Amino acid sequence: MAKRRVWWGDYRTTEYASIDAEETIAVLPVAAIEQHGPHLPVSTDTSIMMGMLETVIARLPDDLDIRILPVQSVGKSNEHLHAPGTLTLPATTLVDAWTELGLSIARAGVRKLIIVNSHGGNEEIMGIISRELRVRAKMLSVKTSWQRFGRPAGMYTELEDRHGIHGGDVETSLMLHFRPDLVDMSKADNFVSNVGRAEKEFALLRHTGTHAFAWIASDLNPNGVVGDASIATAEKGRLTAEHQADGFISLVKDVRKAKLSEWLS
Repeated sequence: MAKRRVWWGDYRTTEYASIDAEETIAVLPVAAIEQHGPHLPVSTDTSIMMGMLETVIARLPDDLDIRILPVQSVGKSNEHLHAPGTLTLPATTLVDAWTELGLSIARAGVRKLIIVNSHGGNEEIMGIISRELRVRAKMLSVKTSWQRFGRPAGMYTELEDRHGIHGGDVETSLMLHFRPDLVDMSKADNFVSNVGRAEKEFALLRHTGTHAFAWIASDLNPNGVVGDASIATAEKGRLTAEHQADGFISLVKDVRKAKLSEWLS
């Protein structure tokens, strides 16, 4: 049986001539290469992205037509520049480059795009790109991140759900599932976040949320990571990956259902 094709580059140029703009959905994965503390590799966000895409592909219904573009491994990671191994590009460079990718997608006849992210530092950039593609190419461009699809109920502590945003239980569990060969659990610890202190001392001021100030990773914890990595397991990673992959597939179904003529003026 022929292997299912889901990657943009696996199609011949002649096959793009018969694109159904309502049915075919491009997926632009954006990630990062940046420090993830003493226990995880700098490839963590990219490794999680690849693992999540493979999980989605394995669970994707046959009637969904997605075309996954090459993973954009280097993102905006200047909040991690204090740590060696981090790679970053200026926000303006990424906006220009990823917008151009979107315009190339539109020229191929694809009008629906999901930008999926595995690194928090890319969030603002995705919003700018999506608006540009709506204005310049009349595309239905959706921005999302794997963590927005949540986690299995009760799997992680309430504190981890609130503070464990980088290199904690969630990301370490995912890496133990996807790439256990790259994880050093002897160096995994409970990396306490400084966010808790802000919640106690200030009425409104926070590191993230409605009234947020700009921070770098070492502002949160001297190790540049936050969350309890010491309790991570591969089983939690597997169940989290499947939960988030199913959420992503539900989003793909919604995007396919959304008629361009009805939702874009």
